[in-house]
Amino acid sequence: MRVLSALLLSAALVLPVAAPAFAEDTVAPMITVTGEGVVEATPDVATLMIGVTTQGTTAAEALSANSAALDGVLARLKAAGIEARDLQTSNLSLNPNWTGYDSSTPTISGYVATNMLTVRVRALASLGEVLDAAVADGANTLNGLTFGLADPAPALNEARKEAVADARAKAELLAEAAGVKLGKVVSIGEMGVSSGPMPMFKAEDAVSAVPVAAGELGMTASVTVQFQLVE
Repeated sequence: MRVLSALLLSAALVLPVAAPAFAEDTVAPMITVTGEGVVEATPDVATLMIGVTTQGTTAAEALSANSAALDGVLARLKAAGIEARDLQTSNLSLNPNWTGYDSSTPTISGYVATNMLTVRVRALASLGEVLDAAVADGANTLNGLTFGLADPAPALNEARKEAVADARAKAELLAEAAGVKLGKVVSIGEMGVSSGPMPMFKAEDAVSAVPVAAGELGMTASVTVQFQLVE
């Protein structure tokens, strides 16, 4: 009994001391906002996806014709000022050309070979001529043209700064409306970065230089910022 009484007495002495600690652990009021920043930048590089498709009565004939046409395209592009580091072939395919699907015995009437070529153009002023050169020597498929920045980091960093400033402005407005003041930053998280919309590409008859409009890229950054609120 004496031991039990001593334990109860110790607990009674500890509880009043521990109570104020809960008051000190009260979480400060906070506000979380999302900010967005957009920086317009002029593209300085373009990427083309062009292809060479050839046919032949045999697989070897189709592949040989494709290789010859692709060699011609590569030679013309290099003559137009495209460096070897900016040329990459990919997605080589060779398939039979089936006919007679409506019969019970379809047959192979030949073969089709396709090879894709990714071309990076750093001198945008010559983009139209580069397209013409590619088509003139055998490229007969255009799978896409995109514009970008050789070094997007400066524009993206500027967009990030604007996103943080936008988040602070929103938080200050909301805090003022609520009758409180904005405290220190508790956390910052980046939600993502992007570029768009893509500039327009206009393809016409490839007899003369293809007209191309590079336009501008909108580099966008989004952040989430959490602030403390002060009474």
